[in-house]
Amino acid sequence: MFFEGSEKKLEIIVAASTPNLRELDVSFWSALVNCAHAEILSQLSNADCDAYLLSESSLFVWHDRFVMLTCGNSTLVDAACYFIDALGVPAIALVSYQRKNEYQAHLQTTSFADDVGKLRQRIAGKAMRVGHLDSHHHYFFCSDSDYRAPKDDQSCELLMYHIRGELADYLNGGSQSKAEICAALELNDLFPDFELDAHLFDPSGFSMNGLWGKYYVTLHITPQSENACASSYVSFETNLDLAQYPQQLLGRLLALFSPISWDTIGFNINDSTQGFPAHLCLGRGSLTTEQGYDIRFSHYQQLDAEVLIPEFM
Repeated sequence: MFFEGSEKKLEIIVAASTPNLRELDVSFWSALVNCAHAEILSQLSNADCDAYLLSESSLFVWHDRFVMLTCGNSTLVDAACYFIDALGVPAIALVSYQRKNEYQAHLQTTSFADDVGKLRQRIAGKAMRVGHLDSHHHYFFCSDSDYRAPKDDQSCELLMYHIRGELADYLNGGSQSKAEICAALELNDLFPDFELDAHLFDPSGFSMNGLWGKYYVTLHITPQSENACASSYVSFETNLDLAQYPQQLLGRLLALFSPISWDTIGFNINDSTQGFPAHLCLGRGSLTTEQGYDIRFSHYQQLDAEVLIPEFM
């Protein structure tokens, strides 16, 4: 059975006069998550952030903002509308909404254009696409506002496609355990200061959230690659300053998963391919929003050629 690993992403920042979002009851966040056709599986908290593992990815809540990722056939835009309607437009400083092109977009209940239409009924904003329609591409919506992002408001996304090698074979083996996967991913070595929360899905799939002060990491694996209607996908995201972090996180993850191709999306970070395997950069683009976010998108492919095997459908 096909599962769409490709994710949608929502970030909403609230105005300074808005009460602390972390004081909202968990029932509010559960209702918001349900709007996207997902549910909360577990929660991890520290002094700065609440991290929720979801049936369809993750939700992170700070005092002045939240970030939510959903995969599958989720309707993340409905969660955005729920939040805006609940708090009111004056409470909203910024809405940022992203959507990656799906493998099987015809199975989705909405398109990006549909989503933007819903958002614009509540809040004005600009929508754009980066990348070619016949290849990997990303859609962005950013609301019009007077908000100005500080330079240290940054994040990095690594999206990996068609994973290969020993780890990929293990993830598709059907006899994993959560502890074994955490060990295979070297999570304690990669994130020694983080408190981690992980979930192993049945029959396959793995999600992890991690918190260290205000910093978060999240990793989601859709390993299925055994038939013609499936395609493996892995996403990683963090707001760490990767230039200062002692581990080469992106390079380490690429070495573990050995994807045939991958994307990076950076907000207010410098592009770096340090630690990457031999590759070709097939395309890159950038844009700067009026709110001060420098967004950079790059699509890479392993230097060695992929062997394509016909599959019966």
